[in-house]
Amino acid sequence: MSIRYIDEIENLAGKKLFMRVDFNVPLDDNQNITEDTRIRAVLPSINYALDNKAKIILASHLGRPKGERKEKYSMAPAAKRLSRLLGKEVKLAPDCIGDEVRAMINAMQPGDVIMLENVRFYAGEEKNDADFARALANDCDVYVNDAFAVSHRAHASVEAITDCFPVVAAGFLMKNEMNYFDKAMQNPIRPLVAILGGAKVSGKIEVLDNLCDKVDKIIIGGGMAFTFLKGMGYNVGKSLVEDNLIETAMKAYEKARAKGVKFYLPVDCVVADQFNPAAETKVTTIQEIPEGWMALDIGPATVTLFAEALQNAKTIVWNGPMGVFEMDAFSRGTFAMVSAVANSYALTIVGGGDTDVAVHRAGEYAKISYISTGGGAFLELLEGKKLPGIKVLEDKGHK
Repeated sequence: MSIRYIDEIENLAGKKLFMRVDFNVPLDDNQNITEDTRIRAVLPSINYALDNKAKIILASHLGRPKGERKEKYSMAPAAKRLSRLLGKEVKLAPDCIGDEVRAMINAMQPGDVIMLENVRFYAGEEKNDADFARALANDCDVYVNDAFAVSHRAHASVEAITDCFPVVAAGFLMKNEMNYFDKAMQNPIRPLVAILGGAKVSGKIEVLDNLCDKVDKIIIGGGMAFTFLKGMGYNVGKSLVEDNLIETAMKAYEKARAKGVKFYLPVDCVVADQFNPAAETKVTTIQEIPEGWMALDIGPATVTLFAEALQNAKTIVWNGPMGVFEMDAFSRGTFAMVSAVANSYALTIVGGGDTDVAVHRAGEYAKISYISTGGGAFLELLEGKKLPGIKVLEDKGHK
Protein backbone atom coordinates (compact mmCIF):
# COMPACT_ATOMS: atom_id res chain seq x y z
CA MET A 1 0.00 0.00 0.00
CA SER A 2 1.10 3.56 -0.59
CA ILE A 3 1.42 6.27 2.02
CA ARG A 4 -1.35 8.87 2.20
CA TYR A 5 -0.04 12.44 2.48
CA ILE A 6 -1.57 15.41 4.25
CA ASP A 7 -2.75 17.03 1.01
CA GLU A 8 -4.75 13.86 0.22
CA ILE A 9 -6.91 14.15 3.35
CA GLU A 10 -10.44 15.29 2.54
CA ASN A 11 -11.88 18.30 4.34
CA LEU A 12 -9.55 19.20 7.22
CA ALA A 13 -11.69 22.20 8.19
CA GLY A 14 -12.53 22.15 11.89
CA LYS A 15 -10.85 18.77 12.45
CA LYS A 16 -8.48 18.14 15.34
CA LEU A 17 -5.22 17.22 13.62
CA PHE A 18 -2.60 15.48 15.79
CA MET A 19 0.81 16.00 14.18
CA ARG A 20 3.96 14.23 15.38
CA VAL A 21 6.90 16.53 14.70
CA ASP A 22 10.55 16.39 15.72
CA PHE A 23 11.46 19.59 17.52
CA ASN A 24 14.42 17.97 19.28
CA VAL A 25 16.57 21.03 18.63
CA PRO A 26 19.87 22.07 20.26
CA LEU A 27 19.67 24.53 23.16
CA ASP A 28 22.32 26.65 24.90
CA ASP A 29 22.70 26.94 28.68
CA ASN A 30 19.97 29.60 28.78
CA GLN A 31 17.43 27.37 26.99
CA ASN A 32 17.73 29.35 23.78
CA ILE A 33 17.48 27.42 20.51
CA THR A 34 20.81 27.55 18.65
CA GLU A 35 19.66 25.88 15.40
CA ASP A 36 16.04 25.57 14.25
CA THR A 37 16.23 23.64 10.95
CA ARG A 38 13.95 20.88 12.26
CA ILE A 39 11.26 23.39 13.20
CA ARG A 40 11.46 25.21 9.87
CA ALA A 41 11.31 21.88 8.01
CA VAL A 42 7.76 21.23 9.25
CA LEU A 43 6.37 24.68 8.42
CA PRO A 44 4.93 23.60 5.02
CA SER A 45 2.75 20.93 6.70
CA ILE A 46 1.66 23.22 9.52
CA ASN A 47 0.85 26.05 7.11
CA TYR A 48 -1.11 23.68 4.87
CA ALA A 49 -3.20 22.59 7.86
CA LEU A 50 -3.69 26.23 8.90
CA ASP A 51 -4.77 27.20 5.37
CA ASN A 52 -7.34 24.41 5.54
CA LYS A 53 -8.64 25.62 8.92
CA ALA A 54 -7.65 22.56 10.95
CA LYS A 55 -7.08 22.62 14.72
CA ILE A 56 -3.44 21.65 15.07
CA ILE A 57 -2.05 19.71 18.04
CA LEU A 58 1.72 19.24 17.84
CA ALA A 59 3.60 16.51 19.72
CA SER A 60 7.37 16.13 20.05
CA HIS A 61 10.15 15.07 22.37
CA LEU A 62 13.22 17.01 23.41
CA GLY A 63 16.34 15.40 24.83
CA ARG A 64 16.29 12.25 26.95
CA PRO A 65 14.26 12.86 30.10
CA LYS A 66 13.81 9.05 30.45
CA GLY A 67 10.18 9.09 31.55
CA GLU A 68 10.52 11.89 34.11
CA ARG A 69 9.34 15.49 33.99
CA LYS A 70 12.47 17.67 33.77
CA GLU A 71 11.93 21.35 33.04
CA LYS A 72 15.17 21.67 31.08
CA TYR A 73 13.53 19.40 28.49
CA SER A 74 10.32 21.45 28.26
CA MET A 75 8.94 22.17 24.79
CA ALA A 76 8.56 25.86 25.76
CA PRO A 77 11.50 27.11 23.63
CA ALA A 78 10.15 25.24 20.59
CA ALA A 79 6.64 26.68 21.07
CA LYS A 80 8.13 30.18 21.37
CA ARG A 81 10.25 29.80 18.22
CA LEU A 82 7.36 28.31 16.24
CA SER A 83 5.13 31.24 17.30
CA ARG A 84 7.68 33.60 15.81
CA LEU A 85 8.05 31.61 12.59
CA LEU A 86 4.29 31.31 12.06
CA GLY A 87 3.52 34.86 13.14
CA LYS A 88 0.79 33.60 15.46
CA GLU A 89 0.44 32.31 19.01
CA VAL A 90 1.35 28.69 19.67
CA LYS A 91 0.00 27.76 23.09
CA LEU A 92 2.10 25.40 25.21
CA ALA A 93 -0.01 22.78 26.97
CA PRO A 94 0.88 22.04 30.62
CA ASP A 95 1.27 18.35 29.77
CA CYS A 96 0.82 15.99 26.83
CA ILE A 97 -2.05 13.97 28.35
CA GLY A 98 -4.74 14.52 30.99
CA ASP A 99 -7.96 16.43 31.62
CA GLU A 100 -6.39 19.89 31.42
CA VAL A 101 -4.92 19.13 28.01
CA ARG A 102 -8.22 17.67 26.79
CA ALA A 103 -10.05 20.84 27.90
CA MET A 104 -7.54 22.98 25.97
CA ILE A 105 -8.02 20.87 22.83
CA ASN A 106 -11.81 20.93 23.09
CA ALA A 107 -11.74 24.73 23.39
CA MET A 108 -9.70 25.14 20.17
CA GLN A 109 -10.98 27.10 17.19
CA PRO A 110 -10.07 26.37 13.54
CA GLY A 111 -6.56 27.73 12.90
CA ASP A 112 -5.44 27.37 16.54
CA VAL A 113 -2.10 25.66 17.29
CA ILE A 114 -1.21 23.89 20.53
CA MET A 115 2.20 22.43 21.41
CA LEU A 116 1.94 19.49 23.79
CA GLU A 117 4.56 19.11 26.48
CA ASN A 118 7.42 16.63 25.94
CA VAL A 119 6.01 13.16 25.21
CA ARG A 120 9.12 11.54 26.70
CA PHE A 121 8.16 12.84 30.13
CA TYR A 122 6.25 9.52 30.20
CA ALA A 123 7.95 6.12 30.04
CA GLY A 124 5.02 4.87 27.93
CA GLU A 125 6.31 6.85 24.94
CA GLU A 126 9.50 4.87 24.44
CA LYS A 127 7.75 1.62 25.46
CA ASN A 128 5.24 2.09 22.62
CA ASP A 129 2.51 1.70 25.24
CA ALA A 130 -1.01 1.46 23.77
CA ASP A 131 -2.70 3.07 26.80
CA PHE A 132 -0.36 6.05 26.65
CA ALA A 133 -0.99 6.29 22.89
CA ARG A 134 -4.76 6.41 23.48
CA ALA A 135 -4.30 9.13 26.10
CA LEU A 136 -2.21 11.12 23.62
CA ALA A 137 -4.73 10.74 20.79
CA ASN A 138 -7.26 12.47 23.02
CA ASP A 139 -10.27 12.24 20.69
CA CYS A 140 -8.39 13.89 17.81
CA ASP A 141 -9.66 13.18 14.29
CA VAL A 142 -6.59 12.86 12.07
CA TYR A 143 -2.99 11.70 12.66
CA VAL A 144 -0.10 13.11 10.63
CA ASN A 145 3.52 12.01 11.05
CA ASP A 146 5.98 14.64 9.88
CA ALA A 147 8.85 13.49 12.11
CA PHE A 148 11.17 11.52 9.84
CA ALA A 149 14.04 11.75 12.35
CA VAL A 150 12.16 9.57 14.89
CA SER A 151 10.43 7.26 12.42
CA HIS A 152 13.01 4.54 13.08
CA ARG A 153 11.65 4.37 16.65
CA ALA A 154 8.66 2.18 17.49
CA HIS A 155 7.39 4.71 20.04
CA ALA A 156 3.84 5.42 21.17
CA SER A 157 3.49 8.76 19.34
CA VAL A 158 4.98 7.24 16.17
CA GLU A 159 3.58 3.71 15.90
CA ALA A 160 1.01 2.64 18.55
CA ILE A 161 -0.97 5.87 18.21
CA THR A 162 -1.93 5.11 14.60
CA ASP A 163 -4.40 2.49 15.89
CA CYS A 164 -6.38 5.34 17.48
CA PHE A 165 -7.21 7.15 14.23
CA PRO A 166 -9.45 6.40 11.26
CA VAL A 167 -7.19 8.55 9.06
CA VAL A 168 -3.38 8.51 9.21
CA ALA A 169 -1.03 10.35 6.86
CA ALA A 170 2.47 11.72 6.41
CA GLY A 171 3.43 15.37 6.14
CA PHE A 172 5.40 17.15 3.43
CA LEU A 173 8.74 16.72 5.21
CA MET A 174 8.27 12.94 5.24
CA LYS A 175 7.28 13.11 1.57
CA ASN A 176 10.49 14.97 0.71
CA GLU A 177 12.63 12.56 2.72
CA MET A 178 11.15 9.51 1.02
CA ASN A 179 11.20 11.04 -2.48
CA TYR A 180 14.85 12.04 -2.28
CA PHE A 181 15.85 8.72 -0.78
CA ASP A 182 14.08 6.89 -3.60
CA LYS A 183 15.87 9.06 -6.16
CA ALA A 184 19.20 8.18 -4.58
CA MET A 185 18.84 4.50 -3.75
CA GLN A 186 15.93 3.00 -5.69
CA ASN A 187 16.32 4.58 -9.11
CA PRO A 188 19.55 6.63 -9.12
CA ILE A 189 21.19 8.39 -12.02
CA ARG A 190 24.67 6.84 -12.13
CA PRO A 191 27.46 6.95 -11.18
CA LEU A 192 26.13 6.79 -7.60
CA VAL A 193 28.74 7.66 -4.96
CA ALA A 194 28.36 7.07 -1.22
CA ILE A 195 30.54 9.01 1.24
CA LEU A 196 30.74 7.61 4.76
CA GLY A 197 32.56 9.28 7.62
CA GLY A 198 32.30 9.73 11.35
CA ALA A 199 34.24 8.21 14.19
CA LYS A 200 33.33 4.54 14.12
CA VAL A 201 32.71 1.61 11.81
CA SER A 202 30.22 0.20 14.31
CA GLY A 203 26.75 1.31 13.30
CA LYS A 204 27.76 1.59 9.65
CA ILE A 205 28.75 -1.97 8.77
CA GLU A 206 25.17 -2.84 7.71
CA VAL A 207 25.05 0.39 5.72
CA LEU A 208 28.27 -0.56 3.95
CA ASP A 209 27.01 -4.06 3.26
CA ASN A 210 23.81 -2.74 1.68
CA LEU A 211 25.60 0.01 -0.28
CA CYS A 212 27.94 -2.53 -1.90
CA ASP A 213 24.90 -3.84 -3.79
CA LYS A 214 23.75 -0.40 -4.94
CA VAL A 215 26.56 2.12 -5.46
CA ASP A 216 29.39 2.57 -7.95
CA LYS A 217 31.90 4.15 -5.57
CA ILE A 218 32.37 4.26 -1.80
CA ILE A 219 34.48 6.95 -0.13
CA ILE A 220 35.50 6.35 3.50
CA GLY A 221 36.79 9.16 5.71
CA GLY A 222 36.75 10.12 9.36
CA GLY A 223 37.92 7.95 12.22
CA MET A 224 36.23 4.88 10.76
CA ALA A 225 38.79 4.80 7.92
CA PHE A 226 41.56 3.72 10.31
CA THR A 227 39.88 0.43 11.18
CA PHE A 228 40.14 -0.40 7.46
CA LEU A 229 43.70 0.92 7.17
CA LYS A 230 44.91 -1.07 10.18
CA GLY A 231 43.27 -4.15 8.65
CA MET A 232 45.38 -3.51 5.54
CA GLY A 233 48.54 -3.60 7.62
CA TYR A 234 49.25 0.11 8.13
CA ASN A 235 50.61 1.38 11.43
CA VAL A 236 48.03 4.03 12.38
CA GLY A 237 49.57 5.14 15.68
CA LYS A 238 46.98 6.11 18.29
CA SER A 239 44.26 6.77 15.69
CA LEU A 240 40.81 5.50 16.57
CA VAL A 241 40.51 1.82 15.64
CA GLU A 242 37.80 -0.72 16.52
CA ASP A 243 40.02 -3.80 16.71
CA ASN A 244 37.02 -6.11 17.17
CA LEU A 245 35.63 -4.94 13.81
CA ILE A 246 38.77 -5.13 11.68
CA GLU A 247 37.80 -8.51 10.24
CA THR A 248 34.24 -7.32 9.56
CA ALA A 249 35.52 -4.15 7.90
CA MET A 250 37.83 -6.14 5.65
CA LYS A 251 34.95 -8.41 4.61
CA ALA A 252 32.98 -5.31 3.57
CA TYR A 253 36.02 -4.07 1.65
CA GLU A 254 36.43 -7.40 -0.13
CA LYS A 255 32.70 -7.51 -0.94
CA ALA A 256 32.93 -4.08 -2.54
CA ARG A 257 35.92 -5.13 -4.64
CA ALA A 258 34.17 -8.35 -5.69
CA LYS A 259 31.14 -6.31 -6.81
CA GLY A 260 33.32 -3.95 -8.83
CA VAL A 261 32.62 -1.01 -6.49
CA LYS A 262 35.51 1.47 -6.40
CA PHE A 263 36.61 1.87 -2.76
CA TYR A 264 38.47 5.01 -1.67
CA LEU A 265 40.39 5.43 1.61
CA PRO A 266 42.59 8.32 2.83
CA VAL A 267 46.15 8.53 1.49
CA ASP A 268 47.26 11.22 3.94
CA CYS A 269 45.94 12.76 7.14
CA VAL A 270 46.32 15.54 9.69
CA VAL A 271 47.84 14.02 12.83
CA ALA A 272 48.16 15.38 16.35
CA ASP A 273 50.11 14.34 19.43
CA GLN A 274 46.95 14.60 21.54
CA PHE A 275 43.19 15.06 21.20
CA ASN A 276 43.19 18.76 21.87
CA PRO A 277 42.49 21.94 19.83
CA ALA A 278 45.93 23.26 20.89
CA ALA A 279 47.81 20.05 20.02
CA GLU A 280 50.85 20.02 17.77
CA THR A 281 49.75 18.94 14.28
CA LYS A 282 51.29 17.96 10.96
CA VAL A 283 50.29 16.36 7.69
CA THR A 284 51.65 12.89 6.96
CA THR A 285 51.01 10.10 4.49
CA ILE A 286 49.12 7.09 5.81
CA GLN A 287 52.39 5.13 5.75
CA GLU A 288 54.18 7.65 8.00
CA ILE A 289 51.85 8.26 10.96
CA PRO A 290 54.25 8.70 13.91
CA GLU A 291 54.05 6.29 16.82
CA GLY A 292 51.89 7.78 19.57
CA TRP A 293 50.18 10.30 17.25
CA MET A 294 46.57 10.17 16.09
CA ALA A 295 44.89 11.09 12.81
CA LEU A 296 42.06 13.59 13.29
CA ASP A 297 41.33 14.75 9.73
CA ILE A 298 41.96 13.77 6.13
CA GLY A 299 44.91 15.51 4.45
CA PRO A 300 45.14 17.66 1.29
CA ALA A 301 46.12 14.80 -1.02
CA THR A 302 43.09 12.84 0.19
CA VAL A 303 40.84 15.84 -0.43
CA THR A 304 42.14 15.97 -4.03
CA LEU A 305 41.66 12.20 -4.46
CA PHE A 306 38.12 12.24 -3.06
CA ALA A 307 37.16 15.36 -5.05
CA GLU A 308 38.38 13.71 -8.26
CA ALA A 309 36.33 10.62 -7.43
CA LEU A 310 33.26 12.89 -7.36
CA GLN A 311 33.99 14.52 -10.74
CA ASN A 312 31.74 12.24 -12.80
CA ALA A 313 29.17 11.53 -10.06
CA LYS A 314 25.51 12.03 -10.93
CA THR A 315 24.16 11.11 -7.48
CA ILE A 316 25.98 11.55 -4.13
CA VAL A 317 24.81 10.36 -0.71
CA TRP A 318 26.87 11.52 2.29
CA ASN A 319 26.74 10.60 5.99
CA GLY A 320 29.47 11.47 8.48
CA PRO A 321 32.26 14.10 8.64
CA MET A 322 35.85 13.52 7.48
CA GLY A 323 37.43 14.49 10.80
CA VAL A 324 36.94 16.24 14.13
CA PHE A 325 35.60 19.33 12.35
CA GLU A 326 34.40 20.91 15.62
CA MET A 327 38.09 21.75 16.27
CA ASP A 328 39.42 24.32 13.80
CA ALA A 329 42.73 22.52 13.24
CA PHE A 330 40.89 19.42 12.05
CA SER A 331 38.05 21.01 10.07
CA ARG A 332 39.72 21.54 6.68
CA GLY A 333 39.04 18.09 5.27
CA THR A 334 35.34 18.09 6.08
CA PHE A 335 34.81 21.63 4.79
CA ALA A 336 36.74 20.87 1.60
CA MET A 337 34.50 17.84 1.02
CA VAL A 338 31.41 19.98 1.63
CA SER A 339 32.65 22.31 -1.09
CA ALA A 340 33.40 19.41 -3.48
CA VAL A 341 29.95 17.90 -2.95
CA ALA A 342 28.14 21.26 -3.13
CA ASN A 343 29.87 22.24 -6.36
CA SER A 344 29.44 18.88 -8.09
CA TYR A 345 26.98 18.51 -10.96
CA ALA A 346 25.11 15.80 -9.08
CA LEU A 347 21.97 15.21 -7.07
CA THR A 348 23.39 15.56 -3.55
CA ILE A 349 21.75 14.18 -0.43
CA VAL A 350 23.31 14.73 2.99
CA GLY A 351 22.10 12.96 6.13
CA GLY A 352 23.06 12.88 9.78
CA GLY A 353 23.28 15.58 12.42
CA ASP A 354 27.06 16.15 12.31
CA THR A 355 27.17 16.30 8.52
CA ASP A 356 24.24 18.71 8.49
CA VAL A 357 26.07 20.98 10.96
CA ALA A 358 29.24 20.85 8.85
CA VAL A 359 27.35 21.83 5.69
CA HIS A 360 25.76 24.79 7.47
CA ARG A 361 29.07 25.93 9.00
CA ALA A 362 30.74 25.76 5.60
CA GLY A 363 28.00 28.04 4.23
CA GLU A 364 27.20 25.67 1.35
CA TYR A 365 23.80 24.34 2.41
CA ALA A 366 21.95 26.22 -0.35
CA LYS A 367 23.90 24.23 -2.96
CA ILE A 368 23.03 20.81 -1.53
CA SER A 369 20.00 19.22 -3.23
CA TYR A 370 18.59 17.87 0.00
CA ILE A 371 19.69 17.81 3.65
CA SER A 372 17.90 15.09 5.62
CA THR A 373 16.60 15.90 9.09
CA GLY A 374 17.30 12.35 10.26
CA GLY A 375 20.51 10.85 11.60
CA GLY A 376 19.64 7.36 12.80
CA ALA A 377 16.59 7.17 10.53
CA PHE A 378 18.68 8.11 7.49
CA LEU A 379 21.27 5.45 8.35
CA GLU A 380 18.62 2.76 8.80
CA LEU A 381 17.18 3.58 5.38
CA LEU A 382 20.69 3.24 3.95
CA GLU A 383 20.87 -0.17 5.64
CA GLY A 384 17.79 -1.18 3.67
CA LYS A 385 15.54 -1.38 6.73
CA LYS A 386 11.84 -0.58 6.91
CA LEU A 387 11.30 2.15 9.50
CA PRO A 388 8.43 1.42 11.95
CA GLY A 389 6.98 4.91 11.57
CA ILE A 390 6.92 4.61 7.78
CA LYS A 391 5.77 0.99 7.62
CA VAL A 392 2.69 1.75 9.73
CA LEU A 393 1.83 4.66 7.40
CA GLU A 394 2.12 2.34 4.42
CA ASP A 395 -0.05 -0.31 6.11
CA LYS A 396 -2.79 2.18 7.04
CA GLY A 397 -2.38 4.82 4.36
CA HIS A 398 -5.00 4.14 1.69
CA LYS A 399 -7.67 1.70 2.80
